[in-house]
Amino acid sequence: MGYGHFKRFGFSRLVVVILVFFSFLVPSAFAQIQQQYDEIVTSLTGGRVILHVAKDDTIFFAAIDQPVEQGAAPPRLVDIDGLHVGILFGALEWRVPADPKPIRMDRNIQRFAGRNKAYEGTYNGEADPDLEIMGTAFLEKLRPLAAQLRKKLDFPSDQPIFEMVVIGYGPKGYGPEVWTVEYRITQELLTTRDNFWQTRVLRPRFTQIYPPEKHAPRVIIEASYPADEKTPTLQTLLEGNDPRFSTFRNDQKMAKALDLIVKGQAQKVEVVQAEEFLRAAVPLLYPKQNFFMGRMGEQRGFDWIVAPDEPVEKVEKNEKNDKDQAPEAPSLRKKPTPQ
Repeated sequence: MGYGHFKRFGFSRLVVVILVFFSFLVPSAFAQIQQQYDEIVTSLTGGRVILHVAKDDTIFFAAIDQPVEQGAAPPRLVDIDGLHVGILFGALEWRVPADPKPIRMDRNIQRFAGRNKAYEGTYNGEADPDLEIMGTAFLEKLRPLAAQLRKKLDFPSDQPIFEMVVIGYGPKGYGPEVWTVEYRITQELLTTRDNFWQTRVLRPRFTQIYPPEKHAPRVIIEASYPADEKTPTLQTLLEGNDPRFSTFRNDQKMAKALDLIVKGQAQKVEVVQAEEFLRAAVPLLYPKQNFFMGRMGEQRGFDWIVAPDEPVEKVEKNEKNDKDQAPEAPSLRKKPTPQ
């Protein structure tokens, strides 16, 4: 995604030898980061997010599982605060052979209790302090895991090892916003004798992908991991009159919705048609992929439309978090909307 429209807000001899290798299964050179012997293992979760901000600032999104390698975890959704959720990709699950339970990036993350009232400045679309705190929380969990990777990695320096798509609403009446939060790694050779490298995770990069610049078209947007510029987006297919969507125009209301999307006025599409279209379009385009789908409203919070296949685990009760939690906080354990 680059920096073009980048918006920042910011003992004795070693006994166990670690061997890290990559199995390049896709052109983008993303693959499993694996270590032999008794050290840490992680697999990279790939996928795509499709987002449509419709009428009344209602956000519809779908996360499609596009495995980088066999056995990788699916994309997962986390509750960030009362106004944001995040979809996780990349190294979101780590394993130590001695422990059958994986270390998951979507677990044991303290939930943020709404917005910090100490920040009263005018919001200008930069990542506000609460999102910065969220980014740091994931960084602190990721760093000790990556630090166990002690051999030189043939990993693209411009690609994140972990990525999150943050979906929600900005403060001060800002409205819908979508960010990508990318965590890259760097390595430094500490000793040539043992070929011992120090692996560090850099501070996350925040890039806002919605809303667009003023007066720019409002369209359906997408984010993918690994970055994918070859697969046509849903918006591109609609603008090109892809024949797979021809039957959608048999319905007058749906035809109007598609016309608005093609004209760059996706925010004017009625909520009912927006949900109906996304529910039909995703399995049409990705018939063999698993996916989950949800919607967000600034007042009503989060709801599942299509819940993930794997169960959403019960969150451990934390009295302090419960006390601080904003009343409008979304629950990830709501039942899917009836079909």
